[in-house]
Amino acid sequence: MTDEQLQAWVEEISLRSFGLPFRHEARFNRRLRSTGGRYFMKSHHIEINPAQLAAYGVEEVEKIIKHELCHYHLHIMGRGYRHRDPEFKALLNRVGGSRYCQSLPGDQGRRTLPYRYMLKCTSCGMEYLRKRRVDPRRYRCGKCSGSLHLSSYGQQN
Repeated sequence: MTDEQLQAWVEEISLRSFGLPFRHEARFNRRLRSTGGRYFMKSHHIEINPAQLAAYGVEEVEKIIKHELCHYHLHIMGRGYRHRDPEFKALLNRVGGSRYCQSLPGDQGRRTLPYRYMLKCTSCGMEYLRKRRVDPRRYRCGKCSGSLHLSSYGQQN
């Protein structure tokens, strides 16, 4: 599918589901990794992840487009367009958009690293697990304000 076909599709979904025209630009962005789409508040453009189309088909991408169009139309009207706003949630349910996009195949495990380090308080023994290495001299124990000692934890690459 080309960007021109996507543009026509978004315009058609906007008229059919919202009864309002989409007057800005919709395009694919191959650099998107963990998200199905994006709405830009300044330019009012919408970007869609083409990997979602390849992996899950037109039904899922249509739900993603409806999600982004909810942001678009509510923002244009000056109403609650954020994920936490009740107006956004109500409109999303009414048009049948998806709240979250599905994870792409092969993307599992990319986001969550196992804990690799442990900070241990030398005074009270409190343990803090960390995914990234930190300088223990920059931190104190949150329980007793004691000094911390860094050690490896779990499996190391």
